[in-house]
Amino acid sequence: MSGDADLTGAGAGTGANAGADAGADVENVAVADTAGLCYADAAGLAARIRRREVSAREVVRAHLERIEGVNSRVNAIVTLDPEGAMTAAAAADERLARGGEAGPLHGLPIAFKDTHLTRGMRTTRGSPLYAETVPDEDELLVQRIQAAGAIRIGKTNVPEFAAGSHTFNPVFGVTRNPYDLGRSAGGSSGGAAAALAAGMQPLADGSDMGGSLRNPASFCNVVGLRPTPGRVPAYPAWNPWDTLAVPGPMARTVADAALLLSVMAGPDPRCPVSLETAGAAFRELPARDPAGLRVAWTPDLGGRVPVDADVRAVLAPQVEVFRQLGCRVEEDCPDLDDAEEVFRTLRAHHFAMALGGALDASPEALKPSLVWNIEEGRRLTGADLARATVGRARLHLGAVDFFARYDVLLAPVSQVAPFEAELEYPTVVDGQPQRTYIDWMRSAYFVSVLGAPALSVPAGFTPDGLPVGLQIIGAPRADLAVLQVGAAYEAATRYGRRRPVLPGEIVA
Repeated sequence: MSGDADLTGAGAGTGANAGADAGADVENVAVADTAGLCYADAAGLAARIRRREVSAREVVRAHLERIEGVNSRVNAIVTLDPEGAMTAAAAADERLARGGEAGPLHGLPIAFKDTHLTRGMRTTRGSPLYAETVPDEDELLVQRIQAAGAIRIGKTNVPEFAAGSHTFNPVFGVTRNPYDLGRSAGGSSGGAAAALAAGMQPLADGSDMGGSLRNPASFCNVVGLRPTPGRVPAYPAWNPWDTLAVPGPMARTVADAALLLSVMAGPDPRCPVSLETAGAAFRELPARDPAGLRVAWTPDLGGRVPVDADVRAVLAPQVEVFRQLGCRVEEDCPDLDDAEEVFRTLRAHHFAMALGGALDASPEALKPSLVWNIEEGRRLTGADLARATVGRARLHLGAVDFFARYDVLLAPVSQVAPFEAELEYPTVVDGQPQRTYIDWMRSAYFVSVLGAPALSVPAGFTPDGLPVGLQIIGAPRADLAVLQVGAAYEAATRYGRRRPVLPGEIVA
């Protein structure tokens, strides 16, 4: 098991449950980050680069050294191009020296999720079928992030075809949780979350269908936002009308997640569901006084999902934090009775359409749970799809009505704390058997079908030192409000300032 350290020297938080992570109060971690760059907030680090207080080369070199020192134990970054990254960093410094413009992410290193296309760098999707695939174009979000000045250093690990919320695949193996190397980092953006938590990059891109941004953020004590569908356009996309899977940002703070969202968001005519609001609307995250906010809290999504006792014990006191902030809190939950059938039907249909050809061509190359999901999609009828479409419409309208009465909904991100890395998925949650590899993700995927933004923000630790996230959900398109509430909660608790200490690191 790895340990942890609070870089602020101020403990884990000032609100309820602040003492649940005893032993975390040390001032810094001194290994492979002697300049203090690898755990610096992204926005502040980018500002320092623009002011030429530190160079892009220094920042990129520090992160490459950090990767060299810790990645072999975590396995978060699976493709690395240090020479290309340093060349790009030198060019970034030269541009500043000539008085050229600097984007909001100028000089910040980033490794992209290994499902997102990167020109000239392999994109494996975690599958042997794509192990040597090198795209000839960048995906839209990759283009936007690099156009904002970020420097590509590599790719982060994913489950096979991003299926499931535990990151392992036959190409690169298992990504491990920096807080406990025997535990899962979540998925499918598990490599991204683990790299953030371990100080290997200041920002990360990801995507979320049933919790693939939120679950790993919860498991790794970082921030992950599932934006409103269309907020971050996807291109190229085999189904441009899809609103179940969405790209989004991850970071170590809510403000940094908003910064990355500002670069990723904004309309694109090639994505027919993209929203018109420009990404710059999220560049600054104005403080919002939470006093008077109408907050709903559901410990188990209205009794619809089991939640392990250790997760419930961490989250229950967080309700009091919102009351201390002046919010009016009630226990309530929107009607989610259709969510199970809607999500499973649409997910299965998605997998059958996207991966049916791969199953026909190379059935032996796909993991059994993925084969099952594709076959479930192939068994669907027109009536099944029609019922799911109607059910999703009901869920959306119910969410609109619910958020006319409440500003945000609080819920568990994950029903379990990080589980053993050797498991494919948790087979029991709070004593209830889980039949498939997605059963245990209901607390995230029930929210996916609402069309609402949902933020995972660090909420404390189990007695074993395992991170737990709180899910803050808002009305459809209320992404800014969700981020603002998350920032207020983050400031009151500061759980996200606690960092892992990997075996062999020196705590000074």
